[in-house]
Amino acid sequence: MEEISLKKKDNFILGLLGFIIPTAVIVFILVIFYTGVSQIGESTIEKQESSLHTAIERDIVQCYSIEGIYPPSLEYLEEHYGLIYDKNMFFVDYRPIASNIYPDLTILYIGKKRARLSP
Repeated sequence: MEEISLKKKDNFILGLLGFIIPTAVIVFILVIFYTGVSQIGESTIEKQESSLHTAIERDIVQCYSIEGIYPPSLEYLEEHYGLIYDKNMFFVDYRPIASNIYPDLTILYIGKKRARLSP
């Protein structure tokens, strides 16, 4: 009788371990996957911000070299030099100082805003 209850106890423990260990492994893999995806997303945003900064600086210098003055506004760069960026993702603060002094440029990540669908 004692042998039967010990076998039942051993089977219960083995069954419990057979459930807990695979579950823990799956949870661990999901945590690693989520962490990796988050880091890739952050890296992509940093690269987009860097690319936008480079593009705006390139357009500023190109405008100065062609026209002899720095662009009066960011809209001027969009209109005449084809600057395009996601305004829902980045805020660009462009402050011209004078026509012959390099403007002050600040780019801030504001995140994506979801557009609401109207009924």
